[in-house]
Amino acid sequence: MSEERKFTLEPESDDNFIDEFIKQDLKEGVYDYVHTRFPPEPNGYLHIGHCKAMVIDFGTAIKYNGQCNLRMDDTNPAKEDEEYVDAIKDDIHWLGFDWEDRFYYGSDYFEEQYQYAEELIKKGLAYVCELTPEQFPEYRGDLSNPAVSPYRDRPSDESLDLFRRMRAGEFPEGKYTLRAKIDLASGNFNMRDPVLYRIRYIEHHRQGNKWCIYPMYDFAHPLQDALEGITHSLCSLEYEDHRPLYNWVIDNCDVPYRPRQIEFARLNITNTVLSKRYLRYLVENGIVDGWDDPRMPTLCGLRRRGYTPAAILDFIDRVGVSKANSMVDIGLLEHCIREDLNTKAERRIAVLQPVKVIIDNYPEDKTEYFDFPNNPTDPDSGTRPLPFTKEIYIDADDFAEVPPPKYHRLKPGGEVRLMNSYIIKCVGFDKNPDGTIAAIHATADLETGTSVPTDRKVRGTVHWLSADYAAETNVILYDRLFTEENMNDLPEGKSYVDFLNLESAAALSSVKVEASLKDAEPGDKFQFVRIGYFTKDTKTPDTFNRIVTLKDSFPKK
Repeated sequence: MSEERKFTLEPESDDNFIDEFIKQDLKEGVYDYVHTRFPPEPNGYLHIGHCKAMVIDFGTAIKYNGQCNLRMDDTNPAKEDEEYVDAIKDDIHWLGFDWEDRFYYGSDYFEEQYQYAEELIKKGLAYVCELTPEQFPEYRGDLSNPAVSPYRDRPSDESLDLFRRMRAGEFPEGKYTLRAKIDLASGNFNMRDPVLYRIRYIEHHRQGNKWCIYPMYDFAHPLQDALEGITHSLCSLEYEDHRPLYNWVIDNCDVPYRPRQIEFARLNITNTVLSKRYLRYLVENGIVDGWDDPRMPTLCGLRRRGYTPAAILDFIDRVGVSKANSMVDIGLLEHCIREDLNTKAERRIAVLQPVKVIIDNYPEDKTEYFDFPNNPTDPDSGTRPLPFTKEIYIDADDFAEVPPPKYHRLKPGGEVRLMNSYIIKCVGFDKNPDGTIAAIHATADLETGTSVPTDRKVRGTVHWLSADYAAETNVILYDRLFTEENMNDLPEGKSYVDFLNLESAAALSSVKVEASLKDAEPGDKFQFVRIGYFTKDTKTPDTFNRIVTLKDSFPKK
């Protein structure tokens, strides 16, 4: 990240409870440096929830002039793929973080982890168990009764022999597991002799078929942290009950370093699903257009939607770091992108639902130009001229044949100001056979152009484009993917797919835009005046995606 975003160890107003732990550790000499890690699982694309963990992991290291490793948590071979590895790297760099030369795979440590497992067996702290997956729940016990493990007293030599034969591939899946010998009566069920290894005959994306036994996360993760010299293992709150097991592994294996696990609340956002399993379902069943669908909460989806790293980092900063789970309104994320683009995005005119207006008293062969500011928030952004001719387009929403009360846009006999141009009055309209408006007839007060001083005032102003000079494009009006605010607490009997917003991607064709937009590059961002913020799509030619409306228009309960 750039130098201006680096933090120091000096007291900061943005310190959180993690900082308090770290500063205490540094003060007491538990550690003399800070080394964190970001450990995504390469079985899908990163989403906005991962972004919070990423910012905490990398940001904490930056704050204390330490280091942060990138480690692919690929100890579970199911659904892991190098495609996801590459995408994760791209997303991290896009947000401005870098792991330098500290990139690792969890599978890099398979041999070391296996040796530590043998060490536990030899110490009498692990044993091979023959309970089937179906039997485990029966023997698990409850809060009043301890768990039962018929194979707990198996001799270490016998367990060691069986474990080595498990590695050699002599047994079918489910036949044996390796379990830690801890406390069958523990009130923390994670400590009731948890499974450390299981048999899986599945090809690993990097190791191929070299291994047929794989370590469980609760065993592998603390060893990986210790082997890499991690000082502070920062993870989400669901691992708080796993911390005693994390510490048990560190305490009972001869590891070179002793990390400290600290948990923080994960990110939950309204109208959003952050379960990778559910997101995968949306992709694999064609409900969305891939992981980078602009409605997805994935970082690649947000990038394609037009979100900026600055807006996302601002959002994460505003959410803050806490110990208690909470639900964040997605409107905050939308506010952050509006605030970022307001000062950066140049203004352009687009007419989403064009209807022609014929200025009856304007000469057929005349073209004049009116200046429009490129960005009113930036005085140095300059202006651009837009042509005005006899026939123009306005948006269909800016005309009402039968207007509702207090309607201040164009109506029969009514007047409006054409933005930065003339005041016009509707004097009639033509209809198509189906009853829709074919063309509106108007007259212009030619003494009210922007270069002519006038005292005339009208209440409504609408945007417009010359019919002779406008270009044509496609627009997709993206909105929130789900209608339910709390997607983590759905009504009984309902699935998250029951709350899909069927209007979350409204495609419009034949949209009229300024001619200059035909030269826009994929990823360029603009404010379409009076409509919202848009970006040129990176995958579909001649298409602009709506990033966000100018204000929150999503219906509330």
